[in-house]
Parts: sequence; C-alpha cells; structure tokens
Amino acid sequence: MLKISSEVRTNPAAFFEAAIGNYIASSPNNVMPSFPGEHIWDEPVVAFASGDDPLFQDYKKIIGDFHFTPREALETHIERSAYPYHPEKVSVITWALPSTRATRLSMREETQFTSLRWNYTRWYGQEVNARLSRHLVSLIESMGGYAVSPEQERWFEVKRDIPNAPASVWSLRHIAYAAGLGTFSLNDGFITPVGIAIRLGSVVCDLDIPPTPRLSNSHQSNCLFYRTGDCGKCIKRCPAGAITEQGHDRAKCSNYQSRVMPAAFKIVGRDNSQYVGNYLGCGLCQTGVPCEGRIPASKDRVD
Repeated sequence: MLKISSEVRTNPAAFFEAAIGNYIASSPNNVMPSFPGEHIWDEPVVAFASGDDPLFQDYKKIIGDFHFTPREALETHIERSAYPYHPEKVSVITWALPSTRATRLSMREETQFTSLRWNYTRWYGQEVNARLSRHLVSLIESMGGYAVSPEQERWFEVKRDIPNAPASVWSLRHIAYAAGLGTFSLNDGFITPVGIAIRLGSVVCDLDIPPTPRLSNSHQSNCLFYRTGDCGKCIKRCPAGAITEQGHDRAKCSNYQSRVMPAAFKIVGRDNSQYVGNYLGCGLCQTGVPCEGRIPASKDRVD
C-alpha cells in the first residue's frame, strides 16, 4: 500500500521539484574537483509527463519501435519484482541540471578544446545525476511505490545499427520534450528554460503526478535558427565542422572528441593530465551561443 504523505497528495509536482532541488543543493557529490567552493550543477528545472501520453507511442515511429514507452519501462521493472502488477497510473519525472556560470564562462574562452571544468561536469556531474536518479527511486519506493530510472537499467542500450544515427531505447531529450521541458536545437542539443548547457535525467513511477503543459509551438521552437532562420552561432563554434544548416553530424562530432582533440592537446603542448573520463567531452557549441543559459529572445545576446 502506498504510504503517501498529505504533502505529496496535495501537490506531488511541488514535492518532487523540492526533492530534486534540495538534493542538488546539498549533495556532497555536487562539488567541483580542483575548484574549492564551486558546485558542478546549478539549480535544476523539473517537469512531468503522463506515462500514457500518446506522444510516447509516436516515438516508436519517430525514433524506432525499440524505444520504450514509460509504461513499458516501468512494467519491465515491475515484472522482475517480487510483487508484479499492472499500474493504473504511470508518470515521468524529468529534469535538467544546468552547468554553472563559471563552467560556461570557461568554455566560452575556448575555441578548440574542452575546459577542465566542462570535462569534470561531463563525468563527475553525470555521477551526481545518476545518484539523484537512485535517490528519487529510493524515495518513491519508501512510499510503497514503484520507480525506475531507465537509463540505468540493464536493458538500456544504444542502437548503433540505425541508418542515420545511433539511437537509444530511452531518449532523454524526447522524454524531456514530452514533459514540456524544452525543445530540440540545430546542434542536436535540447534547449530548456536554463539553456542548452545541461544534463538531463528521468525517473518513471506509478504515482499520479499532473503533467506539465507543452507550451512550445513546435519541437524546435526554442532554437533561434529554426524559429527565425537567423543565428546558427553553434555552426561557427564547432571546430570539427560537425554542425551545418542541415543539422549535426554525430560521426564527425564523436571523432573530434575521441581522436582529434586529444591529438591537438599534444600538438600545442597543453596539459590535459587532470582530465578524466572515456573521452574529453566537448561543449563548444553549447556555450558562447544565445541559448547557452536560457531560451533566447534575441539572436545576439549571450548572458
């Protein structure tokens, strides 16, 4: 039986917004290594979706029939539990963790490399994100509910045999779009109220949480290039030539991060011995652009 407090029953959205915000504000893991007193992530933004929103079925055509709906994700998890059942309600909790201003400023100064702050945000920051997901799952389970973080499940995978580009069985950008958290961009990112320099996360649960309205006019309306035909500053920011007016070339992008950039570090004699992770990461097209820290209202302004 669900042990839901009156606070959760009255306003579940506010409860989980506070839970996520408090976790990021107080987590001892949300601390930037080598930069005392700095956080990795600023205050998050949170949104919600109904797990039975028809858009999730549409994703099976847009992305591929392999893409899980929230109900499929949760029921796959429940089926492996000791007490399987068919949940009446399924809700998605999704959030965006924004990079700090210090991290964004460090990347604005770069033209071909990843800053150390950005590299730490990519790898240490993702661990904070994963811990947040597990925290929410545990919180919901403590209420007697079921919850799952799909991107951390064993069945999660990236399909690399897709003709145009690899696609995962649980696309965090598409989940966030369904929840009204933002829209897609020319450089393949996701523009939210706190900008594009973010990390997304999600949890699916069997609680009844009112969905956040989708207020955007289209799935690309937060991007100035798609909205007005202007901007395209991310094209100029990409040293790999991976972004054009036709979109983002993931193969060029990946090759630059994993091969070209490490070689360039050596050529110019720049030290990258403190960097961590399987690859250096790159956020050049997400910084020094109008959508860096907000939904842009003007094509020329960068906060």
